[in-house]
Amino acid sequence: MIEHRRAKRVNLAMSLEVSSLFKQDNVKVENIHAPIEVRNISRTGIGFATDSVLPIGYYFNARLEFKEKGEFLNCVVRILRQDRSADGKNFYGCEFVGMASVFDYIFEDMEKNG
Repeated sequence: MIEHRRAKRVNLAMSLEVSSLFKQDNVKVENIHAPIEVRNISRTGIGFATDSVLPIGYYFNARLEFKEKGEFLNCVVRILRQDRSADGKNFYGCEFVGMASVFDYIFEDMEKNG
């Protein structure tokens, strides 16, 4: 697999659900309800697995909850690439778009301890 990471990734177990996707030209896909399993995260993006097939280049809104810290991060995520993971699920590499810089300290702490 080709290395695409721009920042150190930390392995993390977190669940989310994608209910709608959108593109910048107002194209929207709704009623997806794709449960996703976040497998790793960094200050620039996330990697997640799902049984669903999601289109590359689309965006979705995410709320990442860091339960051990009691904090959350609302952000927009853009799907960059897709591969097949070892367990047969679709694995997606995504980047954060529009994330508050105030949450940089969360990732700094995770990189040190993760």
